[in-house]
Amino acid sequence: MPELPDIVTYLDALAARVRGRVLLSVRIVSPFVLRTFDPPIEELEGRTVAFLSRLGKRIVLSFDNDLHLVIHLMIAGRLRWQDAEPGAAKPRATVARGRMKIELASLQFDTGRMMLTEASDKKRASMHVVRGAEALKAHDPGGIDVLHMSQAAFAAALRRENHTLKRVLTDPHVFSGIGNAYSDEILHAARLSPLTLSQKLTDDEVLRLHEAVQATLKHWIVRLREQFAGRFPGPGEITAFRPDFAVHGRFGKPCPVCGKKVQRIRYADNETNYCAICQTRGRRLADRSMSRLLKEDWPRDVGE
Repeated sequence: MPELPDIVTYLDALAARVRGRVLLSVRIVSPFVLRTFDPPIEELEGRTVAFLSRLGKRIVLSFDNDLHLVIHLMIAGRLRWQDAEPGAAKPRATVARGRMKIELASLQFDTGRMMLTEASDKKRASMHVVRGAEALKAHDPGGIDVLHMSQAAFAAALRRENHTLKRVLTDPHVFSGIGNAYSDEILHAARLSPLTLSQKLTDDEVLRLHEAVQATLKHWIVRLREQFAGRFPGPGEITAFRPDFAVHGRFGKPCPVCGKKVQRIRYADNETNYCAICQTRGRRLADRSMSRLLKEDWPRDVGE
């Protein structure tokens, strides 16, 4: 799922192309993508994009007359852009990583066409059209702004309930915009186990985590802005698996700090990656599938 640095990248690219521009037409290809009917999406046609913003992991295009289009990419949703060219053919569905990349909707501007696609058949990506600030606020999960939060606000949110750090960092009602990928990177930078309980942290560990959250996210915002300067991210370029990540998606590869193999915990469709040396004092965390299978033979530390 695109997270805060990815959403900021999309917002930068879109702002340069659609802010102050009139939306000429809207085309809904999949009826499942549009989750609202009042106001009708046709009301956006002929209106100007006043500004763009972010609500957690949602992208918001705000138009004149207090109308807002809220786009939630979920896991497999992505945005594409086609510059306006006379006689340009409409793009067809393409195959991405073995899956069909299906166009769900498109917005036509005089500068080009923005397309919402989804490389999945689960139809999770969505669009909502709302009117007014209160209706827009209803789409905000309520997590605090992690880029500008104070240490005190961070500590209060972190310790409000007693959950694992992995869970609390990725809870959109607690922190805004952090998901599976960047939470792994943040915890590695903070040298903390993903399974440490939030209310068990010392004040020094909370400070370290607060600094890691801001440093990691700001670092990747800068990196992605440099990578996509002057161009729109192409298919496959907004991804949760980057070669320069420290641990996320790098199971079995060397940790960039200590050189030991990156470990993982697998659950459902996700996995948590971590370095046992840097984060858990050499202890391997129990994997829900393999540890249950191996039972007493499960290696408790990386030396085993």
